[in-house]
Amino acid sequence: MPTPSLAALPIRRLTPRDLTACADLSEDRGWPREEHKWQFLLTAGKGYGIDDPVGGLVSACVVTDYGPRARPDLGAIGMLLVAERHARQGVGRRLMRHVVSMMATTPLTLHATPNGQALYEELGFKVTGRAEMLRGHFRTDAAGPSVATRAATAEDLSAIVRLDEEVFGTDRTHIITRLPAFTDRLRVAEENGRLIGYAGAWPNMDTQVVGPLVARDTETAKALIASLATHTDRPLRTDIDVRHEELLSWAKEHGLASVAFNSVMTYGISELPGDWTRRFAPVTVAAG
Repeated sequence: MPTPSLAALPIRRLTPRDLTACADLSEDRGWPREEHKWQFLLTAGKGYGIDDPVGGLVSACVVTDYGPRARPDLGAIGMLLVAERHARQGVGRRLMRHVVSMMATTPLTLHATPNGQALYEELGFKVTGRAEMLRGHFRTDAAGPSVATRAATAEDLSAIVRLDEEVFGTDRTHIITRLPAFTDRLRVAEENGRLIGYAGAWPNMDTQVVGPLVARDTETAKALIASLATHTDRPLRTDIDVRHEELLSWAKEHGLASVAFNSVMTYGISELPGDWTRRFAPVTVAAG
């Protein structure tokens, strides 16, 4: 029986049952398995993939919708992967074209590595920003943060949802309500009883990823990062919008080092909605 051509293999929706196959695909390309992140994305978003007739996946990616379910305001594309044995044969381009078509008129965003940027530009995505990945063991200040933070409680969720929608520019309730289970730590900053910021830290292989990070100002963002760092011995990792120069400099002074840069790209809109001055880091770049 001849092996079907890659162009003839159907694209299907992935489900949480495909978690192991997605993690295997990550490992095949030399990425960490990231099963915790894959599980989050496959439940909060929509996965698309192509099955390999000999087993496993040829390719996969995930789209996370934001806003009304029937007519999303924004879709974030992430985790586009093609198995090494099928690389450079147009599979990623085919899967991306399918996803863009499925999203119809919904504006899209993604974080692109230097290797993937050319493909996305070919498909009509434009670079609208940059994010810098930092990693390292955080060194605390003797003086401590200038803004008080505390552990988030169930009673804080509605206020977090409201603040997040105001900053992100669209509703992300389905993401926020998953954070207590997804993160190891979820903390908030308050002023006079009003929520002015929140941040989470979640496990990813040998690191703790700081994200999301939403804050009224840089001092609040610093306090949230510092408070999360005190609860782990692992290196921190985060992806910060490069326009937040003061926070980036502060983080590097406290032990985090630059690892890489990603291009923030959009399709169908000239820039992301919301207030970037209060949006410091995403939950994960794979979810925008």
